[in-house]
Amino acid sequence: MMMTDPIADMFTRIRNGANAKLDSVSVPHSRIKEQIAKLFLEEGFINGSEVAGKGSKKVLVITIKYDEKRKPVFSEIKRISKLGRRVYISKDEIEPVRYGRGIAIISTSKGIMKDTDARKKGIGGELIANIW
Repeated sequence: MMMTDPIADMFTRIRNGANAKLDSVSVPHSRIKEQIAKLFLEEGFINGSEVAGKGSKKVLVITIKYDEKRKPVFSEIKRISKLGRRVYISKDEIEPVRYGRGIAIISTSKGIMKDTDARKKGIGGELIANIW
């Protein structure tokens, strides 16, 4: 079966895994997904991510982070720019997500980065997703 939006699929697998209280979820590997998982890890939304397998069978195993009551530390992962409607923002249009409690993931000419880094560097790009 062909996947039309691999990034949205990654977010859905993470959300569904968190709702099912799974320790980890596996996602087909790509470099952009690996960079997004790295940002989630830096911000404390997941416990870890690692690449397993070889060649075309590579998967990204993401370990979901929970609080002491076994609730996921994130409330929502929302895909903003979609295949049918790309959303681009300039450096001046970057705003904090949920009053600074979340992050926006932006694909820039300098790579994938969070909103605060893009704002500091003065560059805009495609608004991939918000997580809070």
